[in-house]
Amino acid sequence: MKFKCIIFDCDGVLVDSEATSIGVIVDLAAEMGHSMNLQAAIAEFSGHSLQYCFEYIEEASGQKFPSNIANIYRERSFEAFEKTLKPIPGIHQVLERLTLPRCVASNAPQEKIRFNLDLLELRSFFGDYIFSAYDIQKWKPEPDLFLLAAQEMGFEPKDCLVVEDSLAGVLAAKAGGFEVMGYASARTAEQLEKAGATVFYDMNLLDDFLV
Repeated sequence: MKFKCIIFDCDGVLVDSEATSIGVIVDLAAEMGHSMNLQAAIAEFSGHSLQYCFEYIEEASGQKFPSNIANIYRERSFEAFEKTLKPIPGIHQVLERLTLPRCVASNAPQEKIRFNLDLLELRSFFGDYIFSAYDIQKWKPEPDLFLLAAQEMGFEPKDCLVVEDSLAGVLAAKAGGFEVMGYASARTAEQLEKAGATVFYDMNLLDDFLV
């Protein structure tokens, strides 16, 4: 087999959460007097750190969020996830078939990653092999998180496949020397491919790229 380990992003790869989580950010922006279209916000914020999103809105609105904005966002997003969160189609079946070591490496904090995986009964596929950018204070598109994940899993970057859905994630993986599969939509396929990802549209086809 070509790869020895698979590193999964979480939002948009394991859980279908980005529209929900970014929708909360759009609502917060509106409260600051800055109107954003949801699809434009997804294109701008997908894969980036929460701090990047807040700073973008602050610059655009000319106002500052309250100091506890991260807590406000977490509370609102967790409530929204409980109501609307769904798994990426086919991901349970794919994870059940996989025999390779696997882990999660996400820009989100540990609490959010574990909450979402538990909510959708995905946590058991990864155990404690969950890595957060908040743990090292380095966010995609920097490669540090993927490099940490590979090291902790005991493999070299060349032996690991990264599965991502965002431009920031693909850029991080390529900068770290990883091969990367880009789980894409019609909107994102071109930019992911240009950044160096092998694009695919159906999670059930992931197995085909592992041999």
